[in-house]
Amino acid sequence: MKSLPRLIGLSIALALFGVSCASTGSSLSSPQTSTAYIENKGSDTIVNLALAWAEQYQADHADVRISVTGGGSGTGIAALVNGTVDIANASRQIKPEEVTEAEAKGIQPVEFVIARDAIAVIVNPENPVSELTLQQLSDIYSGKINNWKEVGGEDRPIVRLSRETNSGTHVYFLETVLRLGQKENKTLFSMDTLLLPSSEGIIYEVRQNPNAIGYDGLGYVPHDLKMIAIAKEQGGAYVLPSADTVNNGTYPIARDLYMYTAGQPTGAVKAYLDWILSPAAQTIVTKLGFVPIQ
Repeated sequence: MKSLPRLIGLSIALALFGVSCASTGSSLSSPQTSTAYIENKGSDTIVNLALAWAEQYQADHADVRISVTGGGSGTGIAALVNGTVDIANASRQIKPEEVTEAEAKGIQPVEFVIARDAIAVIVNPENPVSELTLQQLSDIYSGKINNWKEVGGEDRPIVRLSRETNSGTHVYFLETVLRLGQKENKTLFSMDTLLLPSSEGIIYEVRQNPNAIGYDGLGYVPHDLKMIAIAKEQGGAYVLPSADTVNNGTYPIARDLYMYTAGQPTGAVKAYLDWILSPAAQTIVTKLGFVPIQ
């Protein structure tokens, strides 16, 4: 029993040594490596591109883990304003009221253009219509035109498909196509427009329904669906979406894609964004059907 105090003292010493090792991040077996976590959320248009970027970056940087989720541009920006993500993806620019809300919480959103995209107007391959003007598209989606025969097609009712209102693609299409880029224009989607939560949902419906018309980011359009050539005005050239027609400005429904951070990024987030803007990352943009910024 006389040895008991010595055993207790030795146990306490070992325990204190263990606490000291834990506090300094060391281990008796092997040193621990720190890991940086980046939360990335928002636009469904960008989500596949963001996932491809994250996969490649993590393969080259074992000390970084990146979580990528969709939900829409509005969802991503709201998460940035609420301080729950490091990077918000958006297929539209942040709205003035969103900036005001962020600033009220001490957050200054910083914008990065990370790629470009064309919005392709798609129909079922059975549909004989191949060309539309922006005005005709506006009239279709606002409910002024309701039958394909009014735009040179068959006597069939038009089934309108759109992304849901939280989508940046929905907002862009509303402002650029339905309202023809006119700020004073208050045209709205027809009440019978079917609002779908994803790009894949629009593709599925167009594939199944010969009367349907929808729109999607160029990188999402499969080869078995038909893209409509668009003219800015009656008598103008009808142009199909492609990287070339986006870059030369001839395709009228094209846009920048964005990432936003809360203030100027630092550390792992800055390193990741610097890589995204590099030629190496921009080659992934091309592979996925988007338009690189370089």
